[in-house]
Amino acid sequence: MSAKTITVKELANKVFNHEELFILDARNTDAFDDWKIEGRNIEIINSPYFELLEGIDPIKEKLPKEKTIYVICAKGASSEFVAEQIEEAGFKDVYSVEGGMKAWSEHLEPIKIGDLKNGGTIYQFVRIGKGCLSYLIESNGEGAIVDTNRMIDQYESFIKERSISLKILLDTHLHADHISGGKKLADKAGAQYYLPPKDADEVIFEYNPLEDGDQITVGSSVIKVFYSPGHTIGSTSFIVDDEYLMTGDILFIDSIGRPDLAGKAQDWVGDLRNTLYQRYKELADKLIVLPAHFMSIEEMNENGSVSEKLGVLYSKNHGLNIKSENEFRETVSENLPPQPNSYEDIRKTNMGKADPGIEEQREMEIGPNRCAVR
Repeated sequence: MSAKTITVKELANKVFNHEELFILDARNTDAFDDWKIEGRNIEIINSPYFELLEGIDPIKEKLPKEKTIYVICAKGASSEFVAEQIEEAGFKDVYSVEGGMKAWSEHLEPIKIGDLKNGGTIYQFVRIGKGCLSYLIESNGEGAIVDTNRMIDQYESFIKERSISLKILLDTHLHADHISGGKKLADKAGAQYYLPPKDADEVIFEYNPLEDGDQITVGSSVIKVFYSPGHTIGSTSFIVDDEYLMTGDILFIDSIGRPDLAGKAQDWVGDLRNTLYQRYKELADKLIVLPAHFMSIEEMNENGSVSEKLGVLYSKNHGLNIKSENEFRETVSENLPPQPNSYEDIRKTNMGKADPGIEEQREMEIGPNRCAVR
């Protein structure tokens, strides 16, 4: 008997639609505790695969008889075995998640954010399994992608379906938590790749520098370059048609960016405070903030997108309301989660100084993003 399977895209759609789901995660407990599938109506339990080799008796009483059961593991093989065991025990609707958590980490869900006043649309690509957010700005048949993930085939399929000509690839900073696909996709599409020069001292490939005040045109839309250091020394934001503020890893919905991933926490904390408490303060409250990451499912809007007006964040985001400079310095240099997996190797890859194989790249990125201050 072969277990029924479900793709990560199909499962993600259920999560975005807030369906009630019961998930059995068969990975080791430490991996589960570090990172798992989240959603508003998800019940999830963990039982390592090796505990179920002789049957499902250890968890049988925890499994719902009237609900569909979805089993996930690291890569998809162990979950098939466990799903078969559950079916043999008399449970009818049991599915193994194809590709496991590795595939879950790589799925990008495109969500329309809104129309642009100069004609065009912004789409947010939600990497639900890792918390990464990237963007496609489309105007008059031309496209620009911001903070591209390494799974460039998913962007290629999307723009091909819509007959978009990709012209511009931009990174808000040199990423440390995931491998950028910006340069690779730019070369493949014959497009221009842009990167902040202050983050590019060790970059070994050619790029177009992003300088404060520059304006980049895609179709009828204008992307204004707004220097916003703090997460990195080169961190740069983009203001699109005076409606949207793409903040990279400087400002999130419920938190702010950490300044320590290049070992410069004490050096960059002043830049971070200046960006958040002065430079962003000069911008219009009505700008819709589009960050490069989210930390929790609770930051999502009803449709699964992640966004909020800048003025609202100044009233609700704790990181924007720390009165004391000393307290701010302590918060962003001491109140930090563990650093991302393989972040030094990821930075070297994004500099062009390393070229790991695809499986190694997948292993380097496994786990949640950790770009925010707690």
